[in-house]
Amino acid sequence: MRPCRKDTVFSQIDFVMVEPSHPGNVGSAARALKTMGFSRLVLVAPQVPDVTRHPDAIALASGAGDVLEAAHLCATLDDALADTTLAFALTARGRDLGPPPCDVREAAVLAREHVENAHGTRVSMVVGTERAGLTNAHIALCHRICHIPANPAYSSLNVSQALQLVAWEMRYALLAGQSEQSPNGRPLTGPNVAPGAAVQAFLAHWEEALVAIKFLDPAHPKKLMPRMRHLFSRIAVSQEEVDMLRGVCTAMIATAEGRYRQPPGGSKQDGARDV
Repeated sequence: MRPCRKDTVFSQIDFVMVEPSHPGNVGSAARALKTMGFSRLVLVAPQVPDVTRHPDAIALASGAGDVLEAAHLCATLDDALADTTLAFALTARGRDLGPPPCDVREAAVLAREHVENAHGTRVSMVVGTERAGLTNAHIALCHRICHIPANPAYSSLNVSQALQLVAWEMRYALLAGQSEQSPNGRPLTGPNVAPGAAVQAFLAHWEEALVAIKFLDPAHPKKLMPRMRHLFSRIAVSQEEVDMLRGVCTAMIATAEGRYRQPPGGSKQDGARDV
């Protein structure tokens, strides 16, 4: 048993700001991350052009200009989470339909376990706009809802303050974490968790297959696909499982179109995939 490698796991955590509108908050977020040892700031569709070069952002970064300058810009949250294998949506509001909730301390522990125990993992902590927070569509792309247990009479936090609290909890969990070692001194690791882009591609394929077998009526979808999305998000599917499920989708579509034939002996025909 020994402490987790800070230089490795800290680089696997992304802090994502969706549509930030105040340059000062972006600069403050960069400073908040650097004080806790993190460096990955991701900005989704910032409302101010060249926000990382804005004087207010530079002033409030105050020594964290390297984090600010290295901020990764994305057009959509889908793009920002393409390589993510576990995403937490920070919100103070409860949702009737959405990923399972947890508080920020539990999220930090879950994140630590995730990066320690699987190959190729990335964790994203996602915060929304200053005025409205995250939309239901944003939250649907995440695996868990995360809340900060603030004063219920006044739970509103500035986004950079929220990121500071999250970064502290993440740092505390990562430094306190202990990971078991294999005989060669390397962490014991589990399956290769599928990145966000692979899961989203599977879900599109899954929806196509459900329509093909007439289980899903695209004219009256109700809440079937959001519920399916939350189901597959909760179970953290591996890349091998995604490949297997996409093979099932291919076979479903081929069968619905009358193209799939399984001859005696079980050899595969067109439309079937290795699973």
